Amino acid sequence: MERNFDTLAFKEKLENQHSFPALYMFKFIVPSGKENKIAELLPNNEMKLKSSSKGNYVSATIKAMMPDSQSIIDVYENAAKIEGVISL
Repeated sequence: MERNFDTLAFKEKLENQHSFPALYMFKFIVPSGKENKIAELLPNNEMKLKSSSKGNYVSATIKAMMPDSQSIIDVYENAAKIEGVISL
């Protein structure tokens, strides 16, 4: 999570909104062909994909049982390392 992302505020918000462990929905927009990189972040979880109208991008939605807020932050930090990924 780059671009001056306030990790502490996000962690606090997660802990106020969820009782862990909790089912959390991740949403990403990725360039076509990089869907597998997102799937690797959360293996053994179902990923729903939807292509953009021109087919250049794919939206990926994954629901995963997360043990704590830090685990969610870790997924977003790893996703940020994938070129072209937008986390929603």
